[in-house]
Amino acid sequence: MAKCPKCGRDVATERKSWKMAGRPAKDGKRMQLTIGLFDCPSCKKAFRVVLDKRKI
Repeated sequence: MAKCPKCGRDVATERKSWKMAGRPAKDGKRMQLTIGLFDCPSCKKAFRVVLDKRKI
């Protein structure tokens, strides 16, 4: 579940999701981010949200 940044409506399902490596923290460990691409049904804006963060 994500909230549209433009109109504030809750969007339940993502169009696409993927994993990527984030920037390293101060201790040198990287974060694995799961990012979701959502489409708002009311204002038709596409936006990204970080769904999950894990240290790798």
